[in-house]
Amino acid sequence: MSKAKKKNIVKKEVEKPKATSSLGSNHRFYQRIVFAFAFVIYANTLFNDYTQDDAIVIYDNMFTQDGVSGISGLLIHDTFYGFFKTEGKAKLVSGGRYRPLTPIMFAVEYQLFGASPGAGHFISVLLYSLLCLLIYKLLVLMLLPNMKEQKGFYLFVLFASLLFAAHPLHTEVVANIKGRDEIMSMMGAVLALYYSLKYVDSKRTVHILWASLAFFLGLMAKETTITYLAVIPLAVYFFRSVSLSKAIMPLAGVVASTVLFLVIRFSVLGMDFGGAPMELMNNPYLKIDGNNYVSFTFGEKTATIIYTLGKYIQLLIFPHPLTHDYYPRHVEIMSFGNWQVILSILTYLGMLVVAFRGLKNRSLFSFCILYFLITLSIVSNIVFPIGTNMSERFMFMPSLGFTVLVAFLLFKYLKSQKILFGVFGVIIFLFSVKTFTRNFVWKNDFTLFTTDVKTSSNSAKVLNAAGGALVTESAKPKNASKKEAMLNEAIPYLEKALTIHPNYKNASLLLGNANFYKGDFEGAIKAYERTLQISPEYQDAIKNLAIAYREAGKKAGEVERNLEKAKKYLKRSVQLMDNDADAFRLLGIVHGMGGEHQEAIKYFTKVTEMQPESAISYVNLGKAYQYYGDDETSRIMFQKALEIDPKALD
Repeated sequence: MSKAKKKNIVKKEVEKPKATSSLGSNHRFYQRIVFAFAFVIYANTLFNDYTQDDAIVIYDNMFTQDGVSGISGLLIHDTFYGFFKTEGKAKLVSGGRYRPLTPIMFAVEYQLFGASPGAGHFISVLLYSLLCLLIYKLLVLMLLPNMKEQKGFYLFVLFASLLFAAHPLHTEVVANIKGRDEIMSMMGAVLALYYSLKYVDSKRTVHILWASLAFFLGLMAKETTITYLAVIPLAVYFFRSVSLSKAIMPLAGVVASTVLFLVIRFSVLGMDFGGAPMELMNNPYLKIDGNNYVSFTFGEKTATIIYTLGKYIQLLIFPHPLTHDYYPRHVEIMSFGNWQVILSILTYLGMLVVAFRGLKNRSLFSFCILYFLITLSIVSNIVFPIGTNMSERFMFMPSLGFTVLVAFLLFKYLKSQKILFGVFGVIIFLFSVKTFTRNFVWKNDFTLFTTDVKTSSNSAKVLNAAGGALVTESAKPKNASKKEAMLNEAIPYLEKALTIHPNYKNASLLLGNANFYKGDFEGAIKAYERTLQISPEYQDAIKNLAIAYREAGKKAGEVERNLEKAKKYLKRSVQLMDNDADAFRLLGIVHGMGGEHQEAIKYFTKVTEMQPESAISYVNLGKAYQYYGDDETSRIMFQKALEIDPKALD
């Protein structure tokens, strides 16, 4: 054989295979598609403001606002402490919340960018896009050994990842900056599973260390990461052909991380779980019995929980309509006679049967169901109370099982590539449109609350939020022409909130505010009095009630010419707020109009004591003395007024 031929043979042997761009095999290109798609579909959130609970962890949190110097406070307190500033109020739900990772991120961002929702949204969208990319890489690593011979494997993983990226149930997590805790929690869990599988494949200890670190950070973002203690061995068992006992081996590092997290958590929050509070906004399983709230019966609570579990599946399949609010009574009190409860029971029983039948042959179908059930368990209200019936963000982690299962079924049963692409195209298009349009609803609190109240029309919380948003907006100068219409819209929302939750003090206060701004001072008084019956020491209600009595007294005197009514209201005003000079001045005027000049002198004297630098106060007192017949004292008062303002008597 000639040297030339040998040279060609060697060259042919070492030549690398050309990268292919055929569908189903362009692995790196698909990764870029997933990342870019996730970013683009949420790009319109970059122009949104802060919304919903962002106040608690970002712009009204004293630790976050301190920037980097506030990190120590975030590490040693309940997550809500920086907002409420007391431990009692911070523990809104049983056991409290210890999730310092994302507030620490917010503190760093506050240090760098100040109160910048745009920066916060950009980072959240970036992290979500990265998470979707990691999910793609995880699915490839996890499934490839068992499915490498399957035609279009990478295309299947691409479809599953894109379905996850586009699912509209994720809008609450990504469009709300506070929802970053869900992103970081799942990112930690996904990375822990990824490196656990890498350890099983390579036996390199460094992968256990990476898995442990990722898992710990995930737990520091949100406790839901802990469900991957079951997911990791399950995935190893299903996709690495090892026994269940050997599948548990990679857990050593993540178990150590969990123990460390729990030690830190309980040292900060203590071990007091206390049970669910008897307050409707933090315990949805309460009902009114007479004038008191009592717990649901066991049957009512169980049936209601089962209903919500079925509702989750419905929203995964058909995510419309969406709302950020599932508080009482958006979800009604259910019984086992309700057909939706029965359907939910049958659905979950069917899922369990299919899942356990697939355990032996380690089917992907079975894994997806078990993954869904495991990650759902911690937010189901079955393990422990979570403070609300349900929430779309609670589907963030479980939805991965759903999207992988949908992609699997499409590839298994749609043999024609045209039909496959057509069906997938329709699903991804509808999901994308729903997600993109839903992002606009998260523009700000006003848009969010006034939109979702149409869906959650029986939720006391969103009725209160929508009413409050309308009251706040109505007071802005730009809305002067729409003020009355906004208030007329707000009042029925607030009244309905109080019908659902009669002890809702904030709704009662806002109802008072709405009536006050309308000029219905007696309606405002009634609402504020009710607020104080609910919470006698509520300072905002006391102050607002005093002002309402003052304005009602002024109206009674000036418009209605009912002096007795005016005196009654004004005296009640100064009883509630004894430092309101305007109320004392009005009392002086009313008594003067009634010829009770001695009483007028008493009240005008009080005003001069409160406002010694006010010329008009001495003018009023001088006139009262003049009408009383004491010209000398009147002259002295007028002189004091002129000393303050030479034009006081003009």
